Amino acid sequence: MNKIFEIPLYPYARHPDQDATTPVQHKVIIIGAGPVGLAAAIDLAQRDVPVLVLDDNDRVSFGSRAICFSKRTLEILDRLGCGDVNVETGVTWNTGRVFFNEREIYTFNLLPEEGHKRPAFINLQQYYFEQFLFERVQQLVEEGKPIEIRGRNRVEAIGAHPDHVRLEIETPEGPYELHAEWLIACDGANSPTRRMMGLDFVGRVFEDNFLIADVIMKADFPTERWFWFDPPFNRGQSALLHRQPDNVWRIDLQLGWDIDREAEKRPERVIPRLKAMLGEDVEFDLEWVSIYTFQCRRMERFRHGRVIFAGDAAHQVSPFGARGANSGLQDVDNLCWKLAMVLEGQAPVRLLDSYDWERVYGADENILNSTRSTDFITPKSEMSQIFRDAVLDLAARHEFARPLVNSGRLSVPCVYDDGPLNTDDISNTLPARTRPGAPVEDAPLGEGWLIDALGEGFTLLAIDTACPQDVTLEGVALTTLSVGAKDNPLLGARYLGAQPHAVYLVRPDQHIAARWAEYNEEAVSASLKRATARA
Repeated sequence: MNKIFEIPLYPYARHPDQDATTPVQHKVIIIGAGPVGLAAAIDLAQRDVPVLVLDDNDRVSFGSRAICFSKRTLEILDRLGCGDVNVETGVTWNTGRVFFNEREIYTFNLLPEEGHKRPAFINLQQYYFEQFLFERVQQLVEEGKPIEIRGRNRVEAIGAHPDHVRLEIETPEGPYELHAEWLIACDGANSPTRRMMGLDFVGRVFEDNFLIADVIMKADFPTERWFWFDPPFNRGQSALLHRQPDNVWRIDLQLGWDIDREAEKRPERVIPRLKAMLGEDVEFDLEWVSIYTFQCRRMERFRHGRVIFAGDAAHQVSPFGARGANSGLQDVDNLCWKLAMVLEGQAPVRLLDSYDWERVYGADENILNSTRSTDFITPKSEMSQIFRDAVLDLAARHEFARPLVNSGRLSVPCVYDDGPLNTDDISNTLPARTRPGAPVEDAPLGEGWLIDALGEGFTLLAIDTACPQDVTLEGVALTTLSVGAKDNPLLGARYLGAQPHAVYLVRPDQHIAARWAEYNEEAVSASLKRATARA
């Protein structure tokens, strides 16, 4: 059994703040040192924003929990300085297979085109993911960046005020208070912050239960996502199999609604189910077992004054589709550059309202896809069951039916169509995939990659057209990246289409804010104003 989660990474240590006569005020405090909280801390610290992370634990999470990390998440990790170690340790996969009863009905490839630095997905236990983020925090501390984690510091009460947030914190040596200019709540689906502020989720809880088991075994299954509808080893239900590093395999088994949840987690119940799936002669050990229920819910708003919610604290979706942790990393990607600009006086506070708009939009998209997946996996009526099974039968023989099969629409980055920071797109010849609101599409760039060549702030991407180098407009420094499509044909296909040249304004989170056929200072200035909520 892997022992990473038994080692304290940020053990409790008394801090001078605990002896201060009046509460010390911090620029940004983050509650929760899970994947979302650590990623937010790294992002802010890289922008030289002082940040303090408080967590009631002192080590990484127990059990695999989140395991599927998408291409967009890996690109965000590259920007945060820890993409390589996650990819090198994780298990890379692009292929999925769908089975109905004992038949394989079809195979799909999540990244069929070439020319991307990162794969569609990696599988990696959450404790590794958190460990690598923590190691990146340590690197930043050594570089002198303003970042700190305090373990076994449990927030007991929160007072929201117009100009600060007050926190009452409990430690092994007693309580103390802190003030924060801004508070980011990344404390999970059962968020104490949300509860202390009297806030709640809206949405649906589905009447079904799933057994999740991490199993250590040596097996010759390929590195693919396998999903079964109505398999012989779990009749009338569904099943999922994923490979992880260290010979750990993730197995999900649908159990139904009317069960004894505690009893179903006991080894004497779990092991026979797994043997029915894997075979009586297969040797395995249980690493982690849990029971979960599908939930598709979110807060009505993610920003409440100076308290901002991100990740599972703000929204919940069913695990099928890998939209939980991946959407949480997109929350961070969206929020941190905006908060940094507000703190630096480069943008008004209302820029943070765009975080609420864009990530609520993203949460609704995830909830819609997760709800549809759930309804297909667990039909709620006899007619729905007949339809589902007919679609599966047709999919085995006819390609047209395969898009109707829904074993979990896997996570893709959100496109903020009609978002408040977008400039209206007047082009009808540039490709739709790189329209305003969309994340940047990666492409080879010489011996490197476009995704790595973009600046940390706003970037002007000029393709086969003249553009001033590294200008400052509206008080914001712009990095200019001038490239040619002739030597980079995939770049041209993804960004030019029928146009001979183009200029793109790319936000710090690598989403496209605006695009034009050629550079125009007045147009760029207007778009920059809009993208920073000053229009």
